[in-house]
Amino acid sequence: MEANENRSLVEQSVGSLMRRYAEPCVLSLLVGALYNIVDQVFIANAAYLGSYGNAANTVVFPLTVVALAVAVMIGDGCCAFVSLCLGRGDAERAHTSAGNAVTLSILSGVFLCAIYLLFARPLIALFGGTVNEQTYLYSREYFLYIALGVPFYVFGQAMNPVIRADGSPRYAMVSTLAGALVNLLLDPLFIFAFRWGMMGAAVATALGQVVTAALALAYLPRMKQIHLDKRRLRLDARIVRRTLSLGVTSLLSQVSLVAAMAAINNMLRRYGALDPVFGQEAYAQIPIAVVGIVMKFFQIVISIVVGTAAGCIPIAGYNMGAGRRDRVRALFSRLLAVEALVGAVALVIVEAFPGRLIALFGAANESAYYTAFALRSFRIYLCMIVLACVNKACFIFLQAMGKAAASTMLSMMREIVFGVGFALLLPLRFGLDGVLLSMPVSDLLTFLLSAALIALTYRELSARPQLA
Repeated sequence: MEANENRSLVEQSVGSLMRRYAEPCVLSLLVGALYNIVDQVFIANAAYLGSYGNAANTVVFPLTVVALAVAVMIGDGCCAFVSLCLGRGDAERAHTSAGNAVTLSILSGVFLCAIYLLFARPLIALFGGTVNEQTYLYSREYFLYIALGVPFYVFGQAMNPVIRADGSPRYAMVSTLAGALVNLLLDPLFIFAFRWGMMGAAVATALGQVVTAALALAYLPRMKQIHLDKRRLRLDARIVRRTLSLGVTSLLSQVSLVAAMAAINNMLRRYGALDPVFGQEAYAQIPIAVVGIVMKFFQIVISIVVGTAAGCIPIAGYNMGAGRRDRVRALFSRLLAVEALVGAVALVIVEAFPGRLIALFGAANESAYYTAFALRSFRIYLCMIVLACVNKACFIFLQAMGKAAASTMLSMMREIVFGVGFALLLPLRFGLDGVLLSMPVSDLLTFLLSAALIALTYRELSARPQLA
């Protein structure tokens, strides 16, 4: 089974391999994204929570992203390292990397949970939760139960790419789907029937994460290509360093996104207070709530983009290890075309139908100010979404090729230098619209760097000798 699986990575057409590996990965990430999005849809449509609940969800969301960042660093790094090792025939290090990923994910999840519980108030304040009293109370309630689910969330998300690297992308998808289905079923029960409010949304999410973690744990003893035992669960410093170095781009892309969210939320709070409408106590939460909704739509699109690119990691890694750079080049070309198409479809939706998107998040229960700001936010904030999709694909593919330094540099430029920098600077000139403009300006400048790296990568893949 293992030999057949490995042979297909260098013999089967790259298009077929991409569909086979990417489709389950896309579905897994989409379903994972639905955890927070489903919460926000139900919260927004509960009249007793409304935009205050929406804002609270937006405040807590970056802290969920931090947990995901740690998980994907471990999982994506392990996935890339395992694929490279299997391509070189080094099965022993592949097995050790997977075992170390299990241990790291457990320790990291427990550590993050403890940090969150100890520093709840300053963390909520950092992401704009103190914009008014009601938003803070809802944020605190939602945050508590989300924090308690973090160990399960980190383990389940970290094991997902490891399971894919083992050749079971569909099982990885099903485990995530099962957890999201639990969340989807429990959210309306807890929010509308039991009227548990923000606690109900958070508890439904945490229970779904427990289900995903349990299914991942159940898979580990019956892995196909990777063999685990107690010896491989003991941390090996060299393996850990190599695994995490390959996954650091995934970590930084998520953590830097959190830094951008912190800057954006605080600028929304600051410049919203200067606005004649949003400076009023009753409307102060609207900018944070609305931009949170726009980010959720963006998260759906990026889940497709990241899933497609992450699905290519085992294919690219194995072929790089086996010296088949011609196949890596063909895969890169196909990936960029697909990601640009995804971005183009998303652009049409946000520019032509923003009203329908807003309606999903309880706009009928809100003021005209809410709707007007939401329409403007969708059209400005996401106007360069095509370039954002291509940029993200470039980050991840470079990581799959073992180019962690280039990938990390590009990701950091996008999220920290441009993302945070423009979120802080543009509002000085354009007020609230400056916050919205920070996203497209950052994506445009990042694309100029990505285009240069894409050209260099093509040149490298074409110049080196290829194995028959």
